[in-house]
Amino acid sequence: MSSHLDYEINKELGECYLFMGELDKAESYYHKAASSNGVHPDPYLGLATIAVQRGDLDQAMAMYQKAENIASSDKSIAGIALVSAHQGQEGKAFDLYLKALSLNPENIVALFGLVQVAHVLGRTAEAITPLEQHLELNPGKSEVRYALSGCLVSCGRKDEARTHLHRLLEMDPANASAAELLAQL
Repeated sequence: MSSHLDYEINKELGECYLFMGELDKAESYYHKAASSNGVHPDPYLGLATIAVQRGDLDQAMAMYQKAENIASSDKSIAGIALVSAHQGQEGKAFDLYLKALSLNPENIVALFGLVQVAHVLGRTAEAITPLEQHLELNPGKSEVRYALSGCLVSCGRKDEARTHLHRLLEMDPANASAAELLAQL
């Protein structure tokens, strides 16, 4: 079998086992994929995800950086940002999340990570544009519309927040969080 085929099979098996929550098997297949073809970042992204789930942030950072060094992507940058935020480096995480979103405005991990650190840093106004850009591409994403509403409220833009909350409740009448926020306004 060719090394590329070995790589593909091992990577796919790693992804399957990761999806099923079998971290040890996933880790084994990701290591095999990485050793059969070290020019792709995907096995390192998988290994980073496993490390995050195990709470080993140093290992996760090493794997995200290895993936980033092979081929920079929104996923590796968002991963580095995620670990940075968990390590108390919210400012660095904020900038990295913005960078990841500039590459892929639909990266939901980067988007929600940005919103979290924006609230911590008091920079929610800077999270509004990426949230709006995401909604332009995916107008039905109620959790994004809710996050945007929260950022708008924190910036004193309550009328705009109300508009988004009404739209969200039209799409999802059972959304208790949106109804509660709207009632508070």
